[in-house]
Parts: sequence; C-alpha cells; structure tokens
Amino acid sequence: MRLSPLAGTGLLALAASLTAADPARALYFVTFSQSGPDVVASGSGTLNINGLTAEGSSNLSPFIYPAEGFVITGATGPNTNYAGTISGAGSFGGGFVTIATTGTGPIVGLDASGDIFVPTGYTSGAPLSNTATYAGQTLASLGLSPGLYTYSFGSGANADAFQVVVTGVSPQPNVLEPASLTLLGTGLLGLGLVWRWRRKDT
Repeated sequence: MRLSPLAGTGLLALAASLTAADPARALYFVTFSQSGPDVVASGSGTLNINGLTAEGSSNLSPFIYPAEGFVITGATGPNTNYAGTISGAGSFGGGFVTIATTGTGPIVGLDASGDIFVPTGYTSGAPLSNTATYAGQTLASLGLSPGLYTYSFGSGANADAFQVVVTGVSPQPNVLEPASLTLLGTGLLGLGLVWRWRRKDT
C-alpha cells in the first residue's frame, strides 16, 4: 500500500513535531485545588535560573498573596531569590496574604513583579516537587480566581515559565504544555489526512 503525497506530508509533519520540542525549556506548575475541606497547592517541574540574577538568601514559609501574584510552596527552609524580567498577569485573584497550615518538600516560589525563589543550592533544571495545605479554606476564601496563569522569564536557551493553575476541583486535571498542544494538533492533522486518503481509495 503506497501513501499519497498528501498523506505522506501529514505523517512527515507529525514526525518532525516529535523532535521539535525544545529540551532546554523547563516548566514549573503550582496547581491549587479544593481537596475536601482544604485547599492544596501542589508544585512540580523544573526551573531554568541561568538567565536570572541571584539577589540574596533567607528563610521562607509557604504562603500566597493572589492580588500581588505571589506564591510560595514547600516546607519552611532556606531559599535564594533570583531576579529578572517576568511577564504575565499581575495577579491570580484578589486575595490578601494567607500563610499555609503545612508544607512539604523544597521551598519554591514566584513574585510576579520579578523574582523566582528556589532552595538554596538549587541546580538549574533539577526536578522539584512540593505542597502547601491551607486547612479549612476554600478557593474563594483565599481569593483565588480559577484559571491558568503563565509567567515567562529568560530568553533563548534560558527561556522558562512558571505557571499557576487554579482548578477548583480534585483530583487535578492534566494541563498540556504548549509543545504538547502543538504535537497533539499535528498528530490529529496527520491522522485526518491518512483517513481522507484511505476513504478516497475505497
């Protein structure tokens, strides 16, 4: 069975998209979801801090300040803040400062005005995973607005993004990265072309 030129082109595009993702680009998510009577913030991913400037170290506890685009997750511990230009929404809700009840894992955070917080000694690109629990709270009481908020920083090989996801549900849905969405769209296009070709030959 031979592929028509049109179907072959679709499959070649699909194959090309498999190698198109930039492996240098990291991505870190913090997802807020309602879990019973509590709100849980779960952080995971990696961060590329090579394009940022270290400004100082301190001890931070997990908290949120939605109105200022500020979120810290993880257990209280030493961190280093890295400064740079961050583009994205200035807030992810109208809430004021709320300290988390508990936190687990390395301390990680974002200040939308221009700072990324990582554990002291963090190696750029290393995996991170943590949580922060707000006992007896709801998304509304914390002043969180459901949505996906992307904060981009760095450029070129050091381009990265920190995303805040407010879902309002538990368990959390899968959120596709931009590269994954492109791959999915190209794959569907390729399959559609093959289907049209087969239908034409019958």
